[in-house]
Amino acid sequence: MIFLRSLLFNICFTAWAMMAPLLFAPLFIASAEGAQRAGSPWARGSLRLLRLICGIRQEIRGGQYIAGVPVIYACKHQSAWDTVALLAMLPRPAYVLKRELIAIPLWGWYLWRMKMIAIDRSKGAGSIKQIVRQAQQAVNDGRPVVIYPEGTRTVPGAAAHYHPGIAALYSQLGIPVVPVALNSGLYWGRNAFFKRPGTIAMEFLPPIAPGLPRREFMARLKDAIETASQKLLEDSINPVRRASGCAGSEDPARSLRNSQDV
Repeated sequence: MIFLRSLLFNICFTAWAMMAPLLFAPLFIASAEGAQRAGSPWARGSLRLLRLICGIRQEIRGGQYIAGVPVIYACKHQSAWDTVALLAMLPRPAYVLKRELIAIPLWGWYLWRMKMIAIDRSKGAGSIKQIVRQAQQAVNDGRPVVIYPEGTRTVPGAAAHYHPGIAALYSQLGIPVVPVALNSGLYWGRNAFFKRPGTIAMEFLPPIAPGLPRREFMARLKDAIETASQKLLEDSINPVRRASGCAGSEDPARSLRNSQDV
């Protein structure tokens, strides 16, 4: 059943992703702001498909920390779901993303028109300056900035490595950073075909005010995101393990990594 549901969702999700750029073409043509607003209905439609077909729902915690003014959202990254969900709930977010995505037909054009923060990672330190410059423009336009500090999707429970781009944004923009934890990889894994039913939890954590030294900021950010994400992971896995009679000594994170490597 999971196979058939996953197959149907992948077909519908791909079809919706191909149809939406044409459906919202008038907004694309009208203005950059129009294109930015087109992302939200596409994302909401995608989440609706995920719920109806795969039985994957969402629980948003810490909603009081979703700011009405531009801030930086530093989000754990385990799944394609993470990018879809934030696009659905934040007003005209500016994502930090790799420049290669701009080359994708139709959707890449939208990303360009939406003024996402596309970076050339081959430039090394030069890419940091590029991130800061584009992010400052987004903030000036009243938009929140979304960055995934790990730079790529990771398996739940895996060791995390945070890149310096988030520290540069924090120190140069002078606005709060809202850490975001989640457990999406349990249900829609990295590069995974199968979508497993359940409730994805995303938690917005108390913002980190500007002004901290770089090292202290990075330590606080990583501790906040990883601690909360690990708790969301354990809260989701433990009831399942207890119900199935699994041994308490088994490492759930290791079991999950092994299952997603299949």
